[in-house]
Amino acid sequence: MKYRMLTTEEMEIFNEDFKHFAVANGVSNEEWLEMNESNKETATKLVCLFSDTVLQKVYEKLKFIEHRSKSSCLVFKLNESEIDLISLNAKTDKVDLSTAESIHEALVNNASELSIFQSKKKYSKVREEEIHEMLSQGCVNSSEAFWMLLEKVIN
Repeated sequence: MKYRMLTTEEMEIFNEDFKHFAVANGVSNEEWLEMNESNKETATKLVCLFSDTVLQKVYEKLKFIEHRSKSSCLVFKLNESEIDLISLNAKTDKVDLSTAESIHEALVNNASELSIFQSKKKYSKVREEEIHEMLSQGCVNSSEAFWMLLEKVIN
């Protein structure tokens, strides 16, 4: 498996897509129901293949992700061949960077209590595999608007 198996909730969302995927891979709905009952290993392999296909497409479309904690906010722009980073780090405990409101508060009222920098790096793995690893480590989807706002603040 390249990434991870989709959760039950995610599989429910992609239920119709999975049915089409199964048929495209030569498994009718009746065969799937039987396989799921009598041959769990083969059924699991089909779900794993479907999961990797879905996640690959999702990762290909991702453009911005972020990781927040009380003391830092890391925002990543996921370009084709490199990752751009804007990093906000609290210099003291009185600054909280875990929510949008607290980041705004810190930038407006406590900018001197922040260290801010930008950097770039080439992917150390295949782009989508590196994105998967970052998401597994706690990053979440972010927005271009947030990235652009931070760029304006620091430039």
